Formats: sequence, structure tokens, C-alpha cells
Amino acid sequence: MWQPEPGWTPLRPGGGPATVGLWRAEVRGRPAVVKRLGRPTEDDPAVLSEPTHAGYWRREAEVALAPNTVDGPGLRSAEFLRVDEDDEGVTLWSAELVDVPPPALQVAHALGRFAAAAYEDVPWAARRTLLDRLAMAEERGGWPTLARTPMADVADLLWSRRGHWLGEYAAAPAGRLHGDAVPTNFPANYAVGDDEGVLAVDWQGFGIGPIGTDLGYYALSTREDFEVLLGAFLDGVRQLRATSAEDAAAIRLAATVMCIFSAISRAEWALSRVAPGEGALHGKFNHPSVAPYLRALQRQLPQMEALLT
Repeated sequence: MWQPEPGWTPLRPGGGPATVGLWRAEVRGRPAVVKRLGRPTEDDPAVLSEPTHAGYWRREAEVALAPNTVDGPGLRSAEFLRVDEDDEGVTLWSAELVDVPPPALQVAHALGRFAAAAYEDVPWAARRTLLDRLAMAEERGGWPTLARTPMADVADLLWSRRGHWLGEYAAAPAGRLHGDAVPTNFPANYAVGDDEGVLAVDWQGFGIGPIGTDLGYYALSTREDFEVLLGAFLDGVRQLRATSAEDAAAIRLAATVMCIFSAISRAEWALSRVAPGEGALHGKFNHPSVAPYLRALQRQLPQMEALLT
């Protein structure tokens, strides 16, 4: 049975459903982060073994073995130092990044450049990022916990029209996606020749999909206004791809759909975890494991209204 080596320092849990753990270690005297990915068993969902599914278990190992797939412009991966594979899974060793994280507008601009650049169409890229995530909610009957809150009518309307909005979302121009655009996954900058951008970690969600996807998800984790972030993102897109007014509108809509459907799904998930406990549901809105998700949703009310008109 695989075990971490003595002397490794455990780090915060992170990553997708296949992540066993994270540790700090050294490779030939260099500080490194070790991530262990566990191979799915017969008891795990079959989708974890589907290369195009958002939850594909070994996608980050594929990125480590073919780093040119994500080598800019805009984003680059932290340097992978080793990839060890065995019958139980894969162990990834990457260079530890210790730097001042880039500001949100720089990340948004870098995400736009990364999405707009020419790319290699690899068979293990996620293809249905938002659809696959909503499928998990569909298995639970939609957003049933929110149906018990003042947001019930809004949630019901958006859920009932999800097919329409997913179609609009899919109509945006396609490009590369990081797939898990949260600030902690963009810890440092890079400069390679004339190309400058942001170093990224945790590539489990890497995919090909509607441009705007990463921006919509990133907007949920930053303090900057959605419109300001969108402006920086579109500036990045336009640096590498001719973008008509229709393209820009489609990218805006894709970002909006990703933002709102993700925000509502995260709020539902957080509320569902505390709902079984004692007390009325409305008394749990300020619970520390719920309030951040509700605040993130509240900050995106203008984007939500755009999908309700």
C-alpha cells in the first residue's frame, strides 16, 4: 500500500475527488510539493475514469507528462519535477512556488490570454465542465435546500431553464480552461522571453470549453467587481484573437452563466450540509461554513438578474 515518505510535511487538503493528499518535500535539494492521486476503485463513480469528464482522476498527471499543453501564453504550470505511477495511483512532484500572488486583474487578463491562444486538442481535456458539475446537482434533485429559503422562486426558475442557459453558454467561442480558477491556484508570476503571465497549480480541471468559463468561476472568489474583471479578461482575449462584438457578448454570457449556476450550486451545497442540524434553516445563514457562499452569491445579483430577464 502506498504511503507518504517519512519527513514529508502535510499541507492543506486540496484538489479533486482523486486527490489523496498534499505534502511539502524536496527533490534533489529543491523544495517541492507532492500530490498523490488515487486510482479509482470499483466502488468509485465510473465518470472518474472518463478522460473528458470534469472529474477525470489522472488529468493532472497528463498535464505533467505533456506540460507544453499549458505552457502559455497567459498561464503556465509550475515546473513538474517527477511523475511516479504505480498500481494504486500517481504521485506528482512539482516545484514549490513562494512568491507574492498576482493581483486579481492580472489573473483575469492572463486567463483571457490563455483561453484565446491556439491550443493542442488533447483527448484527456475536460469537455463539459459546467454540465458535468450540474449533473451532480441533478442527481440530488436540483437545489432542494434553496427551495426552503426566500430564494426558492429564483432558484426554481433558473433550474427549470438550465437547458436554455447551458445552450447559450456552449455557443461561446471555445478555448483552453484552467478549470478551477480560484486565487490560491495562481500563486506567482512568470516571465519567459517576451511572454509574461501567471503560474498556475492544480490542473485537474483543465479543459476545452466556452471562453469565459474561468472568468465566471474566478469572479466568485475575488473582491473585484464582475464587470471590471470581465474587462481585463476581454482585453487578454483580444490580444490573441480577433473578437467581434458578438463574440464579446457570447463570452460575457458564458461567464455569467458559469458564475451564477456555480454560485447557486455552491450555496446549495453549503446549506445542505448544515440543514439537518437543530434549528430553523434561516437561522443557519450566518453559519461560518455557509455565509461566505451566500455573500459570494449576493455580490453577483446583477449577473443573476441578467439571467432572469
